[in-house]
Amino acid sequence: MKIVRTIRPLLLSVLALLCLSCSQKGRNDDKMIFHYNESAGIQTLDPAYSSGQSVIWACNHLYNGLVDLDDSMHIVPAIAKSWTISEDGRTYTFILRNDVSFHNTDFFPFKEKRLVKAQDFVYSFNRILDGEVASPGAWVFQKVQRKSDGSPCFEAVNDTVFRITLSEAFPPFLGILTMKYCSVVPKEVVDHYGKDFRNHPVGTGPFKFQLWQEGVKLVLRKNPDYFEKDEYGHSLPYLDAVAISFIVDKQSVFMEFMKGSIDFMSGVEACYKDALLTKDGKLNPEYKDNITLLTGPYLNTEYLGFMLKDKGDNNPLLNKKVRQAINYGFDRDKMMKFLRNNVGYAGTAGFIPRGMAAFNPNRVKGYDYNPEKAAALLAEAGYPHGKGLPPISVAVSANYADLCQYIQHELSQIGIDLRLDVTQGAQQREMMRSYQLPFFRGSWICDYPDAENYLALFYSKNLQPTGSNYTHYVNKTFDKLYEASQRCTDDEKRNDYYIRMDSLLMADAPVVVLYYDKVVRFTRKEVTGLGINPINMLDLTKVKIGR
Repeated sequence: MKIVRTIRPLLLSVLALLCLSCSQKGRNDDKMIFHYNESAGIQTLDPAYSSGQSVIWACNHLYNGLVDLDDSMHIVPAIAKSWTISEDGRTYTFILRNDVSFHNTDFFPFKEKRLVKAQDFVYSFNRILDGEVASPGAWVFQKVQRKSDGSPCFEAVNDTVFRITLSEAFPPFLGILTMKYCSVVPKEVVDHYGKDFRNHPVGTGPFKFQLWQEGVKLVLRKNPDYFEKDEYGHSLPYLDAVAISFIVDKQSVFMEFMKGSIDFMSGVEACYKDALLTKDGKLNPEYKDNITLLTGPYLNTEYLGFMLKDKGDNNPLLNKKVRQAINYGFDRDKMMKFLRNNVGYAGTAGFIPRGMAAFNPNRVKGYDYNPEKAAALLAEAGYPHGKGLPPISVAVSANYADLCQYIQHELSQIGIDLRLDVTQGAQQREMMRSYQLPFFRGSWICDYPDAENYLALFYSKNLQPTGSNYTHYVNKTFDKLYEASQRCTDDEKRNDYYIRMDSLLMADAPVVVLYYDKVVRFTRKEVTGLGINPINMLDLTKVKIGR
Protein backbone atom coordinates (compact mmCIF):
# COMPACT_ATOMS: atom_id res chain seq x y z
CA MET A 1 0.00 0.00 0.00
CA LYS A 2 1.31 3.42 -0.91
CA ILE A 3 1.92 5.75 2.05
CA VAL A 4 1.15 9.42 1.59
CA ARG A 5 3.95 11.66 2.85
CA THR A 6 2.51 15.03 3.84
CA ILE A 7 3.10 17.35 6.80
CA ARG A 8 2.25 20.83 7.87
CA PRO A 9 4.85 23.47 7.07
CA LEU A 10 7.93 23.43 9.29
CA LEU A 11 7.45 25.83 12.18
CA LEU A 12 9.94 27.12 14.66
CA SER A 13 8.20 25.90 17.77
CA VAL A 14 9.25 22.63 19.36
CA LEU A 15 5.66 21.38 19.50
CA ALA A 16 5.18 21.78 15.78
CA LEU A 17 8.48 20.07 15.07
CA LEU A 18 7.58 17.12 17.25
CA CYS A 19 4.27 16.76 15.45
CA LEU A 20 6.09 17.07 12.14
CA SER A 21 8.49 14.28 12.94
CA CYS A 22 6.47 11.87 15.05
CA SER A 23 3.19 11.36 13.24
CA GLN A 24 2.17 10.00 9.90
CA LYS A 25 -1.23 11.59 10.32
CA GLY A 26 -2.11 15.17 9.53
CA ARG A 27 0.46 15.64 6.77
CA ASN A 28 -1.34 17.73 4.19
CA ASP A 29 1.26 19.46 2.08
CA ASP A 30 4.05 18.02 -0.08
CA LYS A 31 7.00 18.08 2.31
CA MET A 32 9.28 15.03 2.22
CA ILE A 33 10.44 13.79 5.62
CA PHE A 34 12.74 10.77 5.84
CA HIS A 35 12.29 8.77 9.07
CA TYR A 36 14.73 6.28 10.52
CA ASN A 37 15.54 4.92 13.96
CA GLU A 38 18.75 4.69 16.01
CA SER A 39 18.29 2.05 18.71
CA ALA A 40 21.82 2.68 19.99
CA GLY A 41 21.12 6.38 20.48
CA ILE A 42 23.28 9.33 19.45
CA GLN A 43 25.76 10.65 21.99
CA THR A 44 27.01 13.77 20.20
CA LEU A 45 26.71 15.79 17.00
CA ASP A 46 30.31 17.00 17.16
CA PRO A 47 32.40 15.35 14.41
CA ALA A 48 35.46 15.38 16.68
CA TYR A 49 33.77 12.47 18.48
CA SER A 50 32.26 10.72 15.45
CA SER A 51 32.95 7.17 16.55
CA GLY A 52 30.22 4.59 16.11
CA GLN A 53 27.76 4.23 13.27
CA SER A 54 24.88 6.24 14.76
CA VAL A 55 27.05 9.32 15.33
CA ILE A 56 28.87 8.93 12.00
CA TRP A 57 25.56 8.84 10.12
CA ALA A 58 24.24 11.93 11.90
CA CYS A 59 27.50 13.79 11.26
CA ASN A 60 27.38 12.78 7.60
CA HIS A 61 24.07 14.63 7.28
CA LEU A 62 25.53 17.75 8.93
CA TYR A 63 29.16 18.07 7.82
CA ASN A 64 31.59 17.84 4.91
CA GLY A 65 35.33 17.41 4.67
CA LEU A 66 37.89 17.94 1.97
CA VAL A 67 37.06 14.70 0.16
CA ASP A 68 34.43 11.99 0.25
CA LEU A 69 33.76 8.45 -0.94
CA ASP A 70 31.24 7.52 -3.58
CA ASP A 71 29.29 4.25 -3.42
CA SER A 72 32.05 2.51 -5.41
CA MET A 73 34.63 3.52 -2.78
CA HIS A 74 36.33 6.03 -5.06
CA ILE A 75 37.66 9.17 -3.43
CA VAL A 76 35.77 12.14 -4.87
CA PRO A 77 35.84 15.92 -4.33
CA ALA A 78 33.81 17.51 -1.55
CA ILE A 79 34.88 20.95 -0.29
CA ALA A 80 38.21 20.39 -2.08
CA LYS A 81 37.48 20.52 -5.80
CA SER A 82 40.93 19.16 -6.69
CA TRP A 83 44.22 18.14 -5.10
CA THR A 84 47.80 17.20 -5.89
CA ILE A 85 50.24 14.90 -4.08
CA SER A 86 53.97 15.53 -4.27
CA GLU A 87 56.26 12.96 -5.91
CA ASP A 88 57.63 11.87 -2.54
CA GLY A 89 54.06 11.25 -1.32
CA ARG A 90 54.40 13.60 1.66
CA THR A 91 52.73 16.87 0.63
CA TYR A 92 49.01 17.13 -0.14
CA THR A 93 47.75 20.39 -1.63
CA PHE A 94 43.98 20.96 -1.84
CA ILE A 95 42.20 23.59 -3.90
CA LEU A 96 38.96 24.49 -2.14
CA ARG A 97 35.63 25.52 -3.60
CA ASN A 98 34.78 29.16 -2.95
CA ASP A 99 31.02 28.66 -2.68
CA VAL A 100 30.68 26.51 0.45
CA SER A 101 29.12 28.17 3.48
CA PHE A 102 28.42 27.14 7.05
CA HIS A 103 24.82 26.64 8.15
CA ASN A 104 22.96 29.72 9.26
CA THR A 105 20.96 28.65 12.33
CA ASP A 106 18.56 30.19 14.82
CA PHE A 107 21.02 29.61 17.65
CA PHE A 108 23.98 31.16 15.80
CA PRO A 109 22.90 33.40 12.92
CA PHE A 110 25.78 34.78 10.86
CA LYS A 111 25.40 38.41 9.80
CA GLU A 112 26.35 37.43 6.26
CA LYS A 113 27.09 34.18 4.43
CA ARG A 114 30.01 32.55 6.22
CA LEU A 115 32.17 30.94 3.52
CA VAL A 116 34.55 28.10 4.32
CA LYS A 117 38.20 29.05 3.97
CA ALA A 118 41.45 27.12 4.20
CA GLN A 119 42.06 28.50 7.69
CA ASP A 120 38.90 26.71 8.84
CA PHE A 121 40.54 23.39 8.00
CA VAL A 122 43.70 24.42 9.85
CA TYR A 123 41.54 25.11 12.90
CA SER A 124 39.37 22.00 12.55
CA PHE A 125 42.32 19.61 12.15
CA ASN A 126 44.31 21.20 14.97
CA ARG A 127 41.22 20.81 17.14
CA ILE A 128 41.22 17.05 16.55
CA LEU A 129 44.81 16.94 17.87
CA ASP A 130 44.06 19.18 20.87
CA GLY A 131 44.61 17.17 24.03
CA GLU A 132 41.88 19.10 25.84
CA VAL A 133 39.37 18.12 23.16
CA ALA A 134 40.47 14.46 23.54
CA SER A 135 39.07 13.39 20.20
CA PRO A 136 39.20 9.62 19.57
CA GLY A 137 40.12 10.58 16.00
CA ALA A 138 43.50 12.10 16.89
CA TRP A 139 45.20 9.04 15.39
CA VAL A 140 44.16 10.05 11.85
CA PHE A 141 46.84 12.76 11.85
CA GLN A 142 49.60 10.76 13.54
CA LYS A 143 51.76 10.85 10.40
CA VAL A 144 51.50 14.64 9.93
CA GLN A 145 54.88 16.38 10.06
CA ARG A 146 55.56 18.60 13.07
CA LYS A 147 57.11 22.05 12.80
CA SER A 148 60.02 23.21 14.96
CA ASP A 149 57.53 24.55 17.52
CA GLY A 150 55.76 21.19 17.69
CA SER A 151 52.66 22.28 15.79
CA PRO A 152 51.40 20.10 12.93
CA CYS A 153 52.04 21.08 9.32
CA PHE A 154 48.56 22.28 8.35
CA GLU A 155 48.91 25.39 6.21
CA ALA A 156 46.42 27.84 4.75
CA VAL A 157 48.38 29.11 1.74
CA ASN A 158 45.48 31.46 0.99
CA ASP A 159 41.70 31.32 1.38
CA THR A 160 41.28 28.50 -1.14
CA VAL A 161 44.56 26.56 -0.90
CA PHE A 162 45.15 24.19 2.01
CA ARG A 163 48.28 22.09 2.45
CA ILE A 164 49.21 19.13 4.66
CA THR A 165 52.73 17.74 4.98
CA LEU A 166 53.37 14.25 6.30
CA SER A 167 56.49 13.03 8.07
CA GLU A 168 56.65 10.09 5.65
CA ALA A 169 54.69 8.82 2.68
CA PHE A 170 51.47 7.07 3.66
CA PRO A 171 49.32 6.24 0.60
CA PRO A 172 46.08 5.53 2.58
CA PHE A 173 46.11 9.10 3.93
CA LEU A 174 43.75 10.55 1.32
CA GLY A 175 41.21 7.87 2.20
CA ILE A 176 41.60 8.68 5.90
CA LEU A 177 40.56 12.26 5.12
CA THR A 178 37.11 10.97 4.10
CA MET A 179 36.38 10.11 7.75
CA LYS A 180 33.91 12.34 9.60
CA TYR A 181 36.62 13.31 12.12
CA CYS A 182 38.05 15.37 9.25
CA SER A 183 34.95 17.55 8.84
CA VAL A 184 35.26 21.32 8.85
CA VAL A 185 33.69 23.32 11.69
CA PRO A 186 33.51 27.10 12.34
CA LYS A 187 35.81 28.32 15.12
CA GLU A 188 33.49 31.09 16.28
CA VAL A 189 30.61 28.68 16.94
CA VAL A 190 32.82 26.15 18.73
CA ASP A 191 34.35 28.94 20.82
CA HIS A 192 30.89 30.24 21.71
CA TYR A 193 29.38 26.92 22.78
CA GLY A 194 32.44 25.00 23.94
CA LYS A 195 31.44 21.48 24.95
CA ASP A 196 27.83 22.32 24.07
CA PHE A 197 28.82 22.35 20.41
CA ARG A 198 27.76 18.69 20.64
CA ASN A 199 24.13 19.84 20.60
CA HIS A 200 24.61 23.12 18.70
CA PRO A 201 26.21 21.71 15.54
CA VAL A 202 27.07 23.95 12.61
CA GLY A 203 28.51 22.36 9.50
CA THR A 204 28.22 22.63 5.74
CA GLY A 205 26.25 19.46 5.03
CA PRO A 206 22.98 18.85 3.16
CA PHE A 207 20.95 19.13 6.37
CA LYS A 208 21.17 21.49 9.31
CA PHE A 209 20.20 21.15 12.93
CA GLN A 210 16.65 21.91 14.02
CA LEU A 211 15.77 19.95 17.17
CA TRP A 212 17.27 17.31 19.45
CA GLN A 213 15.28 15.93 22.32
CA GLU A 214 17.79 13.36 23.49
CA GLY A 215 16.47 9.83 23.59
CA VAL A 216 13.25 10.90 21.83
CA LYS A 217 13.76 12.64 18.49
CA LEU A 218 16.39 14.38 16.39
CA VAL A 219 15.17 16.60 13.54
CA LEU A 220 17.39 17.97 10.77
CA ARG A 221 16.03 20.11 7.99
CA LYS A 222 17.16 20.89 4.48
CA ASN A 223 20.11 23.23 4.05
CA PRO A 224 18.88 25.68 1.38
CA ASP A 225 22.45 26.84 0.72
CA TYR A 226 23.98 23.40 0.16
CA PHE A 227 26.69 23.55 -2.50
CA GLU A 228 26.10 20.25 -4.34
CA LYS A 229 23.83 19.93 -7.38
CA ASP A 230 22.48 16.90 -9.17
CA GLU A 231 23.43 15.99 -12.75
CA TYR A 232 20.70 18.31 -14.05
CA GLY A 233 21.89 21.29 -12.01
CA HIS A 234 19.08 21.00 -9.46
CA SER A 235 19.80 21.86 -5.83
CA LEU A 236 20.38 19.08 -3.33
CA PRO A 237 19.12 17.60 -1.10
CA TYR A 238 15.64 16.70 -2.32
CA LEU A 239 14.30 15.88 1.15
CA ASP A 240 12.87 18.65 3.30
CA ALA A 241 13.85 17.06 6.61
CA VAL A 242 15.24 14.02 8.36
CA ALA A 243 13.61 12.73 11.56
CA ILE A 244 15.50 10.24 13.71
CA SER A 245 13.78 8.34 16.52
CA PHE A 246 15.43 6.38 19.33
CA ILE A 247 13.28 3.32 19.91
CA VAL A 248 15.40 0.79 21.77
CA ASP A 249 13.32 -2.35 21.28
CA LYS A 250 14.17 -3.90 17.89
CA GLN A 251 10.79 -5.63 17.58
CA SER A 252 9.05 -2.27 18.01
CA VAL A 253 11.28 -0.75 15.34
CA PHE A 254 10.30 -3.55 12.97
CA MET A 255 6.61 -2.95 13.67
CA GLU A 256 6.98 0.79 13.03
CA PHE A 257 8.71 0.02 9.75
CA MET A 258 5.95 -2.35 8.70
CA LYS A 259 3.36 0.32 9.54
CA GLY A 260 5.21 2.84 7.39
CA SER A 261 6.20 5.14 10.26
CA ILE A 262 9.87 4.43 9.51
CA ASP A 263 11.25 4.55 5.98
CA PHE A 264 14.45 2.58 6.42
CA MET A 265 16.11 -0.17 8.45
CA SER A 266 19.76 -1.22 8.30
CA GLY A 267 20.98 -4.69 9.20
CA VAL A 268 19.15 -7.83 10.21
CA GLU A 269 17.93 -8.58 13.71
CA ALA A 270 16.90 -11.99 14.98
CA CYS A 271 13.38 -10.74 15.75
CA TYR A 272 12.58 -10.13 12.07
CA LYS A 273 15.27 -12.00 10.12
CA ASP A 274 13.06 -14.95 9.21
CA ALA A 275 10.03 -12.76 8.54
CA LEU A 276 11.73 -10.57 5.93
CA LEU A 277 14.35 -12.90 4.47
CA THR A 278 14.33 -16.36 2.94
CA LYS A 279 17.08 -18.81 3.87
CA ASP A 280 18.91 -17.72 0.73
CA GLY A 281 18.95 -14.11 1.88
CA LYS A 282 16.30 -12.89 -0.56
CA LEU A 283 13.35 -10.69 0.33
CA ASN A 284 10.28 -12.66 1.37
CA PRO A 285 8.04 -12.52 -1.74
CA GLU A 286 5.14 -11.52 0.51
CA TYR A 287 6.63 -8.03 0.86
CA LYS A 288 7.85 -7.37 -2.69
CA ASP A 289 5.16 -4.72 -3.34
CA ASN A 290 5.89 -2.69 -0.21
CA ILE A 291 9.57 -3.14 0.60
CA THR A 292 12.86 -2.83 -1.28
CA LEU A 293 15.88 -4.90 -0.20
CA LEU A 294 19.37 -3.58 -0.95
CA THR A 295 22.44 -5.74 -0.27
CA GLY A 296 26.14 -5.54 -1.01
CA PRO A 297 29.58 -6.20 0.49
CA TYR A 298 30.37 -4.60 3.86
CA LEU A 299 33.99 -3.95 4.77
CA ASN A 300 33.90 -6.07 7.88
CA THR A 301 35.77 -9.35 8.36
CA GLU A 302 34.47 -11.65 11.10
CA TYR A 303 37.09 -14.07 12.35
CA LEU A 304 38.50 -16.22 15.13
CA GLY A 305 42.00 -15.21 16.18
CA PHE A 306 44.82 -17.33 17.59
CA MET A 307 47.23 -15.72 20.05
CA LEU A 308 50.66 -16.82 18.83
CA LYS A 309 52.81 -15.57 21.71
CA ASP A 310 54.62 -18.54 23.24
CA LYS A 311 54.03 -18.52 27.00
CA GLY A 312 55.75 -21.85 27.53
CA ASP A 313 52.47 -23.64 28.30
CA ASN A 314 52.62 -26.15 25.42
CA ASN A 315 49.69 -24.46 23.72
CA PRO A 316 48.73 -26.73 20.77
CA LEU A 317 47.45 -23.71 18.86
CA LEU A 318 51.04 -22.62 18.33
CA ASN A 319 51.27 -25.55 15.94
CA LYS A 320 50.36 -24.24 12.48
CA LYS A 321 48.93 -27.59 11.39
CA VAL A 322 46.42 -27.55 14.25
CA ARG A 323 45.33 -24.05 13.23
CA GLN A 324 45.01 -25.16 9.62
CA ALA A 325 42.98 -28.22 10.67
CA ILE A 326 40.53 -25.97 12.49
CA ASN A 327 40.27 -23.81 9.36
CA TYR A 328 39.43 -26.82 7.17
CA GLY A 329 37.15 -28.43 9.73
CA PHE A 330 33.79 -26.69 9.23
CA ASP A 331 31.51 -25.74 6.35
CA ARG A 332 31.30 -21.95 6.09
CA ASP A 333 28.72 -22.01 3.29
CA LYS A 334 26.33 -24.11 5.36
CA MET A 335 26.97 -21.89 8.39
CA MET A 336 26.03 -18.77 6.42
CA LYS A 337 22.89 -20.28 4.94
CA PHE A 338 21.36 -21.74 8.07
CA LEU A 339 22.60 -19.35 10.78
CA ARG A 340 22.84 -16.06 8.86
CA ASN A 341 20.25 -16.43 6.07
CA ASN A 342 23.20 -15.78 3.73
CA VAL A 343 23.66 -12.31 5.19
CA GLY A 344 27.36 -12.30 4.45
CA TYR A 345 29.83 -14.21 2.29
CA ALA A 346 31.65 -17.35 3.41
CA GLY A 347 35.23 -16.44 4.37
CA THR A 348 37.05 -18.79 2.02
CA ALA A 349 39.63 -16.30 0.68
CA GLY A 350 41.90 -13.98 2.69
CA PHE A 351 41.52 -11.61 5.60
CA ILE A 352 40.88 -8.67 3.26
CA PRO A 353 37.10 -8.57 2.74
CA ARG A 354 34.93 -8.37 -0.35
CA GLY A 355 34.48 -4.77 -1.48
CA MET A 356 38.18 -3.92 -1.16
CA ALA A 357 40.19 -3.49 -4.35
CA ALA A 358 42.78 -5.93 -2.98
CA PHE A 359 40.22 -8.71 -2.42
CA ASN A 360 41.36 -11.40 -4.84
CA PRO A 361 40.01 -14.94 -4.28
CA ASN A 362 41.80 -16.13 -7.42
CA ARG A 363 45.22 -15.39 -5.95
CA VAL A 364 44.53 -15.64 -2.22
CA LYS A 365 43.50 -19.16 -1.29
CA GLY A 366 41.86 -19.45 2.07
CA TYR A 367 40.14 -22.48 3.55
CA ASP A 368 37.10 -24.32 2.32
CA TYR A 369 35.44 -27.32 3.97
CA ASN A 370 37.75 -30.32 3.77
CA PRO A 371 37.37 -32.67 6.78
CA GLU A 372 39.73 -35.26 5.25
CA LYS A 373 42.52 -32.69 4.98
CA ALA A 374 41.75 -31.42 8.48
CA ALA A 375 42.08 -34.94 9.85
CA ALA A 376 45.36 -35.47 7.98
CA LEU A 377 46.80 -32.22 9.36
CA LEU A 378 45.83 -33.24 12.90
CA ALA A 379 47.65 -36.53 12.43
CA GLU A 380 50.74 -34.72 11.08
CA ALA A 381 50.63 -32.45 14.12
CA GLY A 382 50.76 -35.51 16.37
CA TYR A 383 47.06 -35.73 17.23
CA PRO A 384 45.56 -38.52 15.09
CA HIS A 385 41.76 -38.33 15.32
CA GLY A 386 42.33 -35.69 18.00
CA LYS A 387 43.98 -38.17 20.36
CA GLY A 388 46.14 -36.36 22.91
CA LEU A 389 44.80 -32.93 21.90
CA PRO A 390 43.56 -31.08 25.00
CA PRO A 391 40.23 -29.21 24.93
CA ILE A 392 40.50 -25.85 23.14
CA SER A 393 38.65 -22.88 24.62
CA VAL A 394 37.43 -19.98 22.45
CA ALA A 395 36.34 -16.67 23.99
CA VAL A 396 33.14 -15.43 22.39
CA SER A 397 30.40 -12.91 23.15
CA ALA A 398 26.78 -14.06 23.47
CA ASN A 399 25.87 -12.59 20.07
CA TYR A 400 28.18 -15.04 18.31
CA ALA A 401 27.61 -18.10 20.48
CA ASP A 402 25.40 -19.74 17.83
CA LEU A 403 28.15 -19.58 15.19
CA CYS A 404 30.72 -21.01 17.57
CA GLN A 405 28.33 -23.75 18.70
CA TYR A 406 28.00 -24.76 15.06
CA ILE A 407 31.81 -24.78 14.65
CA GLN A 408 32.08 -26.72 17.91
CA HIS A 409 29.82 -29.45 16.54
CA GLU A 410 31.61 -29.59 13.19
CA LEU A 411 35.08 -29.82 14.75
CA SER A 412 33.96 -32.58 17.10
CA GLN A 413 33.55 -34.80 14.02
CA ILE A 414 37.32 -34.73 13.47
CA GLY A 415 38.28 -35.10 17.12
CA ILE A 416 38.70 -31.46 18.21
CA ASP A 417 37.02 -30.65 21.53
CA LEU A 418 36.11 -26.97 21.29
CA ARG A 419 34.82 -25.29 24.47
CA LEU A 420 32.95 -21.99 24.43
CA ASP A 421 33.90 -19.33 26.97
CA VAL A 422 31.07 -16.79 26.71
CA THR A 423 32.53 -13.45 27.79
CA GLN A 424 31.25 -9.87 27.88
CA GLY A 425 32.53 -7.82 24.97
CA ALA A 426 34.44 -5.22 27.00
CA GLN A 427 36.14 -7.89 29.11
CA GLN A 428 37.07 -9.88 26.02
CA ARG A 429 38.63 -6.84 24.32
CA GLU A 430 40.71 -6.07 27.40
CA MET A 431 41.93 -9.66 27.61
CA MET A 432 42.77 -9.63 23.89
CA ARG A 433 44.89 -6.52 24.38
CA SER A 434 46.87 -8.17 27.16
CA TYR A 435 47.34 -11.45 25.26
CA GLN A 436 45.36 -13.47 27.79
CA LEU A 437 43.15 -15.25 25.23
CA PRO A 438 44.71 -18.12 23.27
CA PHE A 439 41.67 -18.23 20.95
CA PHE A 440 39.05 -15.52 20.53
CA ARG A 441 36.36 -14.16 18.26
CA GLY A 442 37.06 -10.83 16.61
CA SER A 443 35.87 -8.56 13.83
CA TRP A 444 37.43 -5.70 11.94
CA ILE A 445 35.40 -2.97 10.28
CA CYS A 446 37.51 -0.72 8.10
CA ASP A 447 38.31 2.79 9.28
CA TYR A 448 39.37 3.93 5.81
CA PRO A 449 39.14 2.40 2.31
CA ASP A 450 42.57 0.85 2.00
CA ALA A 451 43.52 -2.78 2.71
CA GLU A 452 46.42 -1.55 4.84
CA ASN A 453 43.79 -1.03 7.54
CA TYR A 454 43.33 -4.83 7.70
CA LEU A 455 46.92 -5.92 7.20
CA ALA A 456 48.20 -3.55 9.90
CA LEU A 457 46.66 -5.97 12.41
CA PHE A 458 49.50 -8.39 11.62
CA TYR A 459 52.47 -6.01 11.35
CA SER A 460 54.98 -6.85 14.09
CA LYS A 461 55.51 -3.20 15.05
CA ASN A 462 51.80 -3.00 15.91
CA LEU A 463 52.06 -5.41 18.82
CA GLN A 464 50.20 -4.55 21.99
CA PRO A 465 49.95 -2.55 24.20
CA THR A 466 49.97 0.30 21.67
CA GLY A 467 49.00 -1.47 18.44
CA SER A 468 46.23 -3.70 17.17
CA ASN A 469 48.18 -6.92 16.52
CA TYR A 470 46.05 -9.01 18.89
CA THR A 471 47.30 -12.32 17.46
CA HIS A 472 50.97 -11.49 18.16
CA TYR A 473 51.72 -12.54 14.59
CA VAL A 474 55.36 -11.97 13.62
CA ASN A 475 56.67 -12.73 10.13
CA LYS A 476 59.71 -10.92 8.73
CA THR A 477 58.66 -11.47 5.12
CA PHE A 478 55.22 -10.06 5.86
CA ASP A 479 56.80 -7.02 7.57
CA LYS A 480 59.06 -6.32 4.57
CA LEU A 481 56.11 -6.49 2.18
CA TYR A 482 54.07 -4.25 4.48
CA GLU A 483 56.81 -1.62 4.64
CA ALA A 484 57.34 -1.77 0.88
CA SER A 485 53.62 -1.30 0.29
CA GLN A 486 53.63 1.88 2.34
CA ARG A 487 56.36 3.37 0.17
CA CYS A 488 54.40 2.57 -3.00
CA THR A 489 52.15 5.35 -4.33
CA ASP A 490 50.88 3.34 -7.32
CA ASP A 491 47.53 1.82 -6.29
CA GLU A 492 47.79 -1.24 -8.52
CA LYS A 493 51.29 -2.12 -7.36
CA ARG A 494 50.36 -1.49 -3.74
CA ASN A 495 47.38 -3.84 -4.06
CA ASP A 496 49.77 -6.50 -5.39
CA TYR A 497 51.78 -6.18 -2.17
CA TYR A 498 48.57 -6.51 -0.18
CA ILE A 499 47.56 -9.67 -2.04
CA ARG A 500 50.95 -11.27 -1.37
CA MET A 501 50.68 -10.38 2.32
CA ASP A 502 47.17 -11.80 2.52
CA SER A 503 48.42 -15.07 0.98
CA LEU A 504 51.13 -15.29 3.64
CA LEU A 505 48.53 -14.84 6.35
CA MET A 506 46.40 -17.64 5.01
CA ALA A 507 49.39 -19.99 4.87
CA ASP A 508 50.38 -19.18 8.46
CA ALA A 509 46.76 -19.24 9.69
CA PRO A 510 46.89 -16.78 12.62
CA VAL A 511 43.12 -16.43 12.12
CA VAL A 512 40.08 -18.40 11.04
CA VAL A 513 38.18 -16.18 8.61
CA LEU A 514 34.47 -16.86 9.27
CA TYR A 515 32.77 -14.53 6.80
CA TYR A 516 32.84 -11.19 5.06
CA ASP A 517 29.87 -9.15 6.14
CA LYS A 518 27.09 -7.79 4.00
CA VAL A 519 25.27 -4.45 4.08
CA VAL A 520 21.52 -5.08 4.26
CA ARG A 521 19.05 -2.24 3.84
CA PHE A 522 15.27 -2.34 3.85
CA THR A 523 13.31 0.66 2.58
CA ARG A 524 9.69 1.41 1.88
CA LYS A 525 8.89 1.27 -1.84
CA GLU A 526 8.20 5.01 -1.84
CA VAL A 527 11.89 5.69 -1.13
CA THR A 528 14.15 6.17 -4.15
CA GLY A 529 17.73 7.32 -4.61
CA LEU A 530 19.15 5.57 -1.56
CA GLY A 531 22.41 3.93 -2.54
CA ILE A 532 24.46 1.24 -0.85
CA ASN A 533 28.19 1.14 -0.19
CA PRO A 534 30.78 -1.13 1.47
CA ILE A 535 31.24 1.11 4.53
CA ASN A 536 27.47 1.31 5.13
CA MET A 537 27.47 5.11 5.12
CA LEU A 538 24.01 6.62 5.10
CA ASP A 539 23.89 9.38 2.49
CA LEU A 540 20.46 11.00 2.08
CA THR A 541 21.56 13.75 -0.29
CA LYS A 542 19.78 12.29 -3.34
CA VAL A 543 16.93 10.46 -1.64
CA LYS A 544 13.31 11.14 -2.59
CA ILE A 545 10.04 9.89 -1.17
CA GLY A 546 7.42 9.36 -3.86
CA ARG A 547 3.70 9.81 -3.52
